[in-house]
Amino acid sequence: MLIEEAIDEAKLTLDLLRHANLLLVTAESCTGGLIAAILTEVAGSSDVFERGFVTYSNRAKRELLRVSENNLTRYGAVSREVALAMASGALQQSCGDIAVSVTGIAG
Repeated sequence: MLIEEAIDEAKLTLDLLRHANLLLVTAESCTGGLIAAILTEVAGSSDVFERGFVTYSNRAKRELLRVSENNLTRYGAVSREVALAMASGALQQSCGDIAVSVTGIAG
């Protein structure tokens, strides 16, 4: 996806959030903040984009998002369980109403 296309999608997403009166928070690992960067390319995004967490390391996931060591050890950082824990932690550590999280293998 081209950057311009991603920004267009971000505009649509932000408009939907605005219409629903929801605040978005992101929790990113392998994307290193790219989702937050694209969202904030859109003028006025601050009214619905609450904050973003970049938690590339397991330590950051534990400290910032309260992902348990048990989940990281049992399922691995690149797992559905950890992605869900990241989203949950992002909501708990923010004023957001809805969260998106991403984890995976870069490269």
